[in-house]
Amino acid sequence: MRLPSPMFRLAVVLSLCAGCASAPVRPAGPAVLTAQQTLVSAQGLTDATLRYQAQVASPAKGVVERADYELVADGQVVKTGTAKLDVPLEPGVPADIAFEERAPYVKSAQDLTRLSEQGGTLLLALRGTLVVRTGGGHEETIPFAASRAARVPRLPIVVVEELDGARYSAEEVQLNLRLGVRNPNPFPLKLEGLTWTATVAGKTLDSGTLAQADTVDASATGVYPVELTVTPDTWGPEVKALIAKGLLPYGVTGEVTGPLLRVPYSLTGEVKLNVSR
Repeated sequence: MRLPSPMFRLAVVLSLCAGCASAPVRPAGPAVLTAQQTLVSAQGLTDATLRYQAQVASPAKGVVERADYELVADGQVVKTGTAKLDVPLEPGVPADIAFEERAPYVKSAQDLTRLSEQGGTLLLALRGTLVVRTGGGHEETIPFAASRAARVPRLPIVVVEELDGARYSAEEVQLNLRLGVRNPNPFPLKLEGLTWTATVAGKTLDSGTLAQADTVDASATGVYPVELTVTPDTWGPEVKALIAKGLLPYGVTGEVTGPLLRVPYSLTGEVKLNVSR
């Protein structure tokens, strides 16, 4: 049997090598996270906005298509979703990705009261998978999870910021009351209203609603004035004897309301009467 010539065998070897060179060669290793963090970009009394930031590196050219995620508050999943990213990847060059999600972490007024009484911090987290597609349509998934502690929401406090009484006559006193709504939170507090009913020596003088659709700045106090007149018409015919004492006992009751917020208050005290000029 005659063997193939050396030239024929060399041609076959070169042909096979050429075929091998044209086959796709996958880079070693998958895409990986090189850095990640979660930030609280905004917070309210009942919800928060979390921002996830990360860097992804890949040995192959590709794209980070999306993030499939869960938002977790106090150990409970409060929202799931998908964020479209479409961030291109160049071999060996870390690419920045980011997305935000807003979700409530308080479900009821009872939850809000419980958290306020509990105090401390609340752990918020974003977790899930990043979907990466590299050359040839190959899909990879990268698990991720990052958390951030935030101050728990706290209920507002209603106080008497200022109260003075001016005696205009033996039967007339003007009371100037300034109610304060203290916001102990590091974020603005949205109010729907502040109701009030004022009494002097056990008799109701007037009532109303303040702070409708108002906002109290972070760690600040919103102040709302109330003017009251103590006369025979508003208090009764015995008002002269009451005013003569020079000291009026008062009471203010009501509630401050907002989203999932309903906080009753009751304030009492005495006001010393000044002689009007």
